[in-house]
Amino acid sequence: MEFEFLSPVNDLLMAHNELLSSQALGNKMDIHTSKNGIPQTVADAKFAIIAVLENRSDINYLGENLDLLEIRKALYSLFPGNWSHKIVDLGNLQKGETVNDTYAALKTIMEPLLKKNIIPIILGGSQDLMYAMYRAYDNLEQTVNIVNVDSKFDFGAVSQTLSNTSYMGKIIVEAPHNLFNYSNIGYQTYFNAQEEIDLMQKLFFDAYRLGQVSNDISIVEPITRDADIVGIDLSAVKASEVSGNQNTSPNGLDGKEICAISRYAGISDKVSSFGIFEYRNSKDEEITAMLVAQMIWYFVEGVNYRVNDYPFTSKDDYLKYIVPNDVEEMIFYKSNKTERWWIEIPFISSLNNKLKRHTLLPCTHQDYLNACNQIVPERWWMAYKKSIN
Repeated sequence: MEFEFLSPVNDLLMAHNELLSSQALGNKMDIHTSKNGIPQTVADAKFAIIAVLENRSDINYLGENLDLLEIRKALYSLFPGNWSHKIVDLGNLQKGETVNDTYAALKTIMEPLLKKNIIPIILGGSQDLMYAMYRAYDNLEQTVNIVNVDSKFDFGAVSQTLSNTSYMGKIIVEAPHNLFNYSNIGYQTYFNAQEEIDLMQKLFFDAYRLGQVSNDISIVEPITRDADIVGIDLSAVKASEVSGNQNTSPNGLDGKEICAISRYAGISDKVSSFGIFEYRNSKDEEITAMLVAQMIWYFVEGVNYRVNDYPFTSKDDYLKYIVPNDVEEMIFYKSNKTERWWIEIPFISSLNNKLKRHTLLPCTHQDYLNACNQIVPERWWMAYKKSIN
């Protein structure tokens, strides 16, 4: 019943699919069609693609309808890697009678998928759909980390109607309060009010400017490694990389960087839902559609190469490093398998059961070296201040 809100993909797309190689991705996944209905293999899948045709909360909405056919056309034409996980395309979630109806339907669709460890890949639509993605975790009895790749923080005003520029404010203030941490990747200062930048610091959230990310894309890996939900706003991509109708800026991430971030999100053992938003139809949309398709491809590739080395069970496969510090003794773990690093947050584990999954914070080798030089890693310090406030 949870999939009753979904409509099949366009029959024209399926006709185009027949012209593709038998090895193309479109012929390797199970697709919701008008002829065959919802794929019977959903329970066996690792990924479920859902296109949400909702854009009425876009502050620039002028009544246009959204069509994601070109994204699917581009995605289906790609060839899969050496993947072991199955993909299903569940079709389209049409606009509800109201925007809240759409949110409720998306939440209803996602909940059973998350409980079965199936990763929803949400294609939108305005980015306020992340609010519905977040609410899909309400009954999972866990706190949630959100990573948002965006040029803006999207806090808006508390009194403001929920939109694609204010959904994060709604997530922060509305009960039930399941949000543990919010990280922004690629923000551009001139697009954000100083009050919002101050609020990020006040709430001990993480924010990484575009220049930081472009200078060293690898800093994104430990951020996404700690995420449950990763959302990407296409406005974070610079204008030269996409078609003319997209809501972009001269400055932003390039195609290689946004695909690298998508792959980092996939490699993370914790990311359980992924969304790409703010796509807009245009006459020359093939470039944007192909970029979105490649972002999905890299995310799926990353998930297929997960190694599940989060050290929450046996510590036998990890090296433990203890670093004395004036603030508190710091304990680091290094995976023998991947050489990835974590730092222990002992004061969080004593708070309550919902926070115990945040006891180990992903970090970098440089964080360890800094701690050895008595420089407290910034993310550890943020987590510490968050726990005592």
